[in-house]
Amino acid sequence: MITHIVLFKLAEPTPEKINAVRDRLLSMQGTIDLLRHLEAGTDLIRSERSYDVALLTRFDSLEDLQAYQVHPYHAGEVVPFMKANCSSIVAVDYES
Repeated sequence: MITHIVLFKLAEPTPEKINAVRDRLLSMQGTIDLLRHLEAGTDLIRSERSYDVALLTRFDSLEDLQAYQVHPYHAGEVVPFMKANCSSIVAVDYES
């Protein structure tokens, strides 16, 4: 299993924008069959070093993660929305 974690720092971290980003991430559930697990949540602590939204996804294989990256909904809808609303995006992928 491959775990993919992404953290998003919004350019304008208003409650409305934070919720919109989280909701866009959650919209992948049921749309992208390669996803074995999907969680998205908003930061509770709101410290200076915090990111605003976290995404945790799991895939059966590295090939499935790579296919997810170019999936039409992910690449065409989710990624452009994130890039338009975030000042920083970081990720880590590991075998779990």
